[in-house]
Amino acid sequence: MSERGIKVLVVDDSATLRRLLAQALAGDPASEVMTETCDAVLALGQMRKRWPDVLLLDIETRRMDAIAFLRRVIAERPTPIVICSSAANLRAPTTLAAIAAGAVSVVARPASGRQSAIEQSATEIVRTLRAAAAASARPATQAPAMPTPAALRPKNSADVMLAAALPRSVERTSEQIVAIGASAGGTQALETVLTRLPATCHGLVIVQHMPERFTAMLAQRLDELCRIDVREASDGDRVRPGQALIAPGGKHLLLQRSGSQYRVEVADGPLVNRHKPSVDVLFRSVARFAGGN
Repeated sequence: MSERGIKVLVVDDSATLRRLLAQALAGDPASEVMTETCDAVLALGQMRKRWPDVLLLDIETRRMDAIAFLRRVIAERPTPIVICSSAANLRAPTTLAAIAAGAVSVVARPASGRQSAIEQSATEIVRTLRAAAAASARPATQAPAMPTPAALRPKNSADVMLAAALPRSVERTSEQIVAIGASAGGTQALETVLTRLPATCHGLVIVQHMPERFTAMLAQRLDELCRIDVREASDGDRVRPGQALIAPGGKHLLLQRSGSQYRVEVADGPLVNRHKPSVDVLFRSVARFAGGN
């Protein structure tokens, strides 16, 4: 990161949005707009001269499809990318494809082109960009930044949802399960795994770190691609062979045992290691209630 802090590249078709975001980021001592453009091809050229810490990408870009641009950036140098899409397009296939291609988050662009509406959205967009940049991996050769007061606060562990227990043997059952956890950008790996599973595979419980409104869409898309059934989990669902249950965004997913069967609990709660759903919470519950199963 630069001396100013987070280097942001804005690729958006709206000159007004680019200008107001630049102003908002300029007022943030932890951020710096290194450049802004409406042209994806031009953006790639600028990035090779000076690489950003995070990108804000319009779902509709000039001279290069946004998904193609996103994949090219991720392939060249994995970088957190936040998609900016209108509220009407948040559930569009293109938006979900961006998440599947590796975008870490999606923000709604202003409801209108009025300056007042854009200014209201700018604060949330800036917050999302900073969170995305903070979540990215820091190169081993980079000197550690001075911790902020927020970073010094202890992060919640899985204990806040399920207390750690002493190791104990778990009775073997006829039903076995598979638990999968994937962080932001892991949807491609998840698709690669699930599309190769036979319809008779063990039941799966999955946490994918993803914005709340997109987990159901992800499950629907994977269900169309896979031989197994894939859906967003609901509280009390039974874990069945040939089915994958994906944790809903904004909720924790825990495994529970009922006799020889397994069910899931979908529960609210605090962020665990800055995530909800949390892979740690799911894995803690799986270790306790499934063990070697």
